[in-house]
Amino acid sequence: MNPQFFSPYLLSVLRVMTGLLFLQHPTAKFFKIPHVAMFDNLQLFSLIGIAGMIELVGGILLVLGLFTRPVAFILAGEMAFAYFIGHAPRGFFPLTNGGEPAVLFCFIFLYLAAAGGGAWSIDAGRRKSADD
Repeated sequence: MNPQFFSPYLLSVLRVMTGLLFLQHPTAKFFKIPHVAMFDNLQLFSLIGIAGMIELVGGILLVLGLFTRPVAFILAGEMAFAYFIGHAPRGFFPLTNGGEPAVLFCFIFLYLAAAGGGAWSIDAGRRKSADD
């Protein structure tokens, strides 16, 4: 069997797992699950609150595989901003400034923006029905 056979399915697994991991951020911010003390007095229209709204909507759309490319592109930009605003001022190296997750999310989202949602996505289903 050709190993490339699995690529569209593993792309979907990467998208879903990344989306689920990413959804921890807005659920912690808005629903206190899991509880993160830093978010206890979060203001909805603060920078972190607006980021949380983007993360919530984007994370759900990503898990579903709906509008994957534009959503992933927006989320990649958000993670780049998060890194340069929240982490880079604390030092050059992501290992020491706590920015590794932001960098990884940024580049995974950038890849998803280019590659799409994979075989198991609403986007793929919409394309298939449009072809019929």
